[in-house]
Amino acid sequence: MSDSTTTSRRGADNSAAPRPGAAAATVQPRSGLYDPELAAHIAEHIGEGEEVPALSFEDLPDLPEDRFGDRELSWLAFNERVLELAEDENQPLLERVRYLAIFASNLDEFFMVRVAGLKRRIATGLAVTAASGMTPRETLESISSRTHVLMARHARAFSGGIRGALDAEGINLVRWEELSTQEQDRLHKFFRKQIFPVLTPLAVDPAHPFPYISGLSLNLSVLVLNPATGKEHFARVKVPGLLPRFIAVDAKGRPSAPTTQSKKGPTSFVPLEDIISHHLDHLFPGMEVVEHHTFRVTRNEDVEVEEDDAENLLKAMEKELLRRRFGPPVRLELAEGISPRIRQLLVRELGVVEDEVYTLPAPLDLTGLNLIADLDRSDLHYQRFVPTTHRFLAEVESASPTDIFAAIRERDILLHHPYDSFSTSVQTFLEQAAADPAVLAIKQTLYRTSGDSPIVDALIDAADAGKQVLALVEIKARFDEQNNISWARKLEQAGVHVVYGIVGLKTHCKLSLVVRQEPDGLRRYCHVGTGNYNPKTARQYTDLGLLTCDPDVGQDLTRLFNQLSGYAPQSRFHRLLVAPRSVRSGLVERIDREAAAARAGNPSWIKIKVNSVVDEAIIDALYRASQVGVPIDLVIRGICAVRPGVPGLSETIRVRSILGRFLEHSRIFAFANSSGPAFGEGPTSGPEVFIGSADLMHRNLDRRVETLVRLSDESQINDLIELIDVSMADSTSSWHLRSDGTWTRHHLDANGDPLSDIQHDLISRQRRRLSLGR
Repeated sequence: MSDSTTTSRRGADNSAAPRPGAAAATVQPRSGLYDPELAAHIAEHIGEGEEVPALSFEDLPDLPEDRFGDRELSWLAFNERVLELAEDENQPLLERVRYLAIFASNLDEFFMVRVAGLKRRIATGLAVTAASGMTPRETLESISSRTHVLMARHARAFSGGIRGALDAEGINLVRWEELSTQEQDRLHKFFRKQIFPVLTPLAVDPAHPFPYISGLSLNLSVLVLNPATGKEHFARVKVPGLLPRFIAVDAKGRPSAPTTQSKKGPTSFVPLEDIISHHLDHLFPGMEVVEHHTFRVTRNEDVEVEEDDAENLLKAMEKELLRRRFGPPVRLELAEGISPRIRQLLVRELGVVEDEVYTLPAPLDLTGLNLIADLDRSDLHYQRFVPTTHRFLAEVESASPTDIFAAIRERDILLHHPYDSFSTSVQTFLEQAAADPAVLAIKQTLYRTSGDSPIVDALIDAADAGKQVLALVEIKARFDEQNNISWARKLEQAGVHVVYGIVGLKTHCKLSLVVRQEPDGLRRYCHVGTGNYNPKTARQYTDLGLLTCDPDVGQDLTRLFNQLSGYAPQSRFHRLLVAPRSVRSGLVERIDREAAAARAGNPSWIKIKVNSVVDEAIIDALYRASQVGVPIDLVIRGICAVRPGVPGLSETIRVRSILGRFLEHSRIFAFANSSGPAFGEGPTSGPEVFIGSADLMHRNLDRRVETLVRLSDESQINDLIELIDVSMADSTSSWHLRSDGTWTRHHLDANGDPLSDIQHDLISRQRRRLSLGR
């Protein structure tokens, strides 16, 4: 793929908004979710294009009722693909360990949010049938059946394969009984000094009710006998979450907290709960320990805030976070060997049903394997990769810092992270803006950012320098709420204007706008991305970003920020599609355009890369386009409700999924036909390509502010088309979605040799550029 550049600027007539009279499918509100008041509120604040008539498909066969895959089961299939990477012996060993931890962490969140949501719908009587045709109860039953199988397979992958491979490398995950007498003696001392003071045993009797079990905490159920009375008592001991999940014991038997630094000789790692369970006599002196077992509870931890009733969204969110800790249980994990009476007690006291109980071999909670995956063993990790400065930014590097504004004035710059460095591009863009006396204002969205964010620091520096700084902080980013609240307060205290977007909508778009005074007047510099302004995840996620000073994009971002922060009137955008008003309709219009071209005998195609596709209106438009012969390629990392390859419905649709070293996170939307895009006064022929923050899900298209920006440079457009084509190629390692909803992995050729890894190939390309001086 060639590097991207543009030297031309296109005028305001080059609009991304739908044209009057252009074709677009009618989008109906989903049953039970449509709120007329919210719709009116959105219409008032997020202005977009005009209503357009639907393209007629009356002569085509009716779409079958069973045309959608189930959202929840598709997500479980995605997590199964993660598990397949953990099971793959061709992956570096410690990366396989990390995939085990990722699988476990993913499943935790799935239960806390998706399963909890299904249970809530059933409990409140909102048991609306899903687009897949399944009721919430049927979906829960299918989830329970599938997750029992997957969790057992996950445990086997650890105990039956990966644990033995770690042993062979001198990384021994051992139980207490496997330690030598000397190692146990030293752990006795370690327990008394480092662990015992933190523990709090909680008894259960008429004077001590069953204790609250916090979500995702690891616990010991303990049955003790009082020799004086002959009575048995139940107690619970919480395994402290602030202590390391595993305790390292070096070759000389010395225990310590795990460290990423390499040590000489083999090292053993003992689960913390094993150490505690073999010292219960310290916690219950004078009592006999009859039995003990580990268990873990997952609770409903989804956040709900009635924004219309909340005068201060920040305070309302803090209150809701406190409430979240006490959500009802949705899963109970028990270690194998637990006695029937203790099992019955836990099930009764926690209020779970049998389908929510998962009995697994110890150790429970394999999210703790991240400690092992972090070990400094370069021979057991992916080869080290350091992102490089984008070539158009590197061209202006010298002994002095890069003048990033000069580079952007030369041309639009399309960034592809993590291959292109985030720190020398987006981060530098904001840091230079904060320090540049010519910069008058900075406007920035923040959805998720890191704990030591240089982005936040740059905004604070800019405010300290007297610039006008607006930060649109989305405090409702799931499981990052507390983090975002702290940054919102920090920014407010520094004098940054902090706003929280529009009531009823999450602000998910990734936008940065810098206003700079230059000799010929004010110039607006923009960044529109697919990923968060988070330096840490920018090294782990594949994302795209456009740096530009194009006047149309600058005007679009100015209008959008004004709508998000104040009461600006509705407006149309030149190169943006903005949800919730026009992303769905704009994409459906373009899908229908390619279908119309195909029906007229003109070759056309559609290529889309997103994290998930669930939206029925989008999928139906794709089906209609497929019915008239439009080739459609979809690269979907996660959830996919499309059923490809169904005769008479989706024969021209292909779906691939790529998982690997980096989390595929970029979103690309490409459309083409031989008669040209016919939008504005662009080229008479050639594809139309957008990048942006939106996935094809109801939440993105209806309940979030999302942006897609249309690219204008031919080489950038060709780069992204090639990226999708390579992702779809039979020579590229990927998973293929079949018409029955199952995924099959294609990672070996006919000779059993590995297929091409697209992420590895992009790393290699970056290294070649570096060695050639870019």
